[in-house]
Amino acid sequence: MENRPMAILLDGITGNQRMPAVEEGEELARINAELVVAGCTCEAEIIEAARDADAILTVGAKMTRSVMEQLPKCKVIVRYGIGYDTIDVNAATDNNILVVNIPDFCFEEVSNHAIALLLACAKKVVTLNNMVKQGRWMEAKAAQAPMVSIHGQTLGIVGYGNIGRTTARKAQCFGLKILGYDPYVDKSLAEEHGITLVSLPELLKGSDFISLHTTLNKETWHIIGEKEFRQMKPTAYIINTARGSVIDEKALIKVLREKRIAGAGLDVFEQEPIDPGNPLLKMDNVVVLPHSASYSDVAFKLLRTCVGQEAARVLSGRWPKNVVNKMVKPKIDLIK
Repeated sequence: MENRPMAILLDGITGNQRMPAVEEGEELARINAELVVAGCTCEAEIIEAARDADAILTVGAKMTRSVMEQLPKCKVIVRYGIGYDTIDVNAATDNNILVVNIPDFCFEEVSNHAIALLLACAKKVVTLNNMVKQGRWMEAKAAQAPMVSIHGQTLGIVGYGNIGRTTARKAQCFGLKILGYDPYVDKSLAEEHGITLVSLPELLKGSDFISLHTTLNKETWHIIGEKEFRQMKPTAYIINTARGSVIDEKALIKVLREKRIAGAGLDVFEQEPIDPGNPLLKMDNVVVLPHSASYSDVAFKLLRTCVGQEAARVLSGRWPKNVVNKMVKPKIDLIK
């Protein structure tokens, strides 16, 4: 019997919807590899499902050291999207497993989402919409003030990578001035795009809107906490389409209650799905969305194709386009 390579898609069940995995399956079929879909909720289930897998495709399953040490055949873990905070990259390297992400995914979608949240906050779109639908027209008119302008205001972007740069370009079309904070970006690159790179305190103090676009790691966990919120203008809004834990959510709730900032537009949270009792859900000056910034039908179809292609490359003995843990390369024999 032919020994076909096997890839397993973890997180195959998201909420009540099963991921179709059509595009991934088509790409893997080109190299005669099998694709299995499994919904796993704990380490034991992941190990049981993936024990014989040559490749793992994952949305949000926790790929821990203890899991990877029980996957002797695994050559590669491919993460749907850009972030890979659910994968212990050091453990993968120690176990000679490639970690692959799709770094050019969803620039346009997430940047559009960030701008949409900025506009929704600035123009009080959700609050006024709800009032009008409730028959409270005159109250809605009265609730317009205070309302900040957009043209001529300053947007601070924390994390000036591809999505941050794309957001900045679009924000400039609205007449926004842009400040950026990213200790790993060359100032000349920012200057080419008309962006001023500053320290984080300078950005916080000088911005009318702050949009977060950083990855989540040890450096950026709670990068925006109570100290940082207190440096912001009382009229400023914070927008987060990155990861929930780049903001200290308890601190955010506190400063919103104390009216130390004007409001927030949030696509991500420290706990997802968000707890129905979370105070953020009851605040009129907070716009909340269900971690949907990256989504469009077109973007996700392309993402699924890219994930399948990356897994197929490794299983056919070739290097993927993007390796997160490049230090593992000397241990692995693949061709270009």
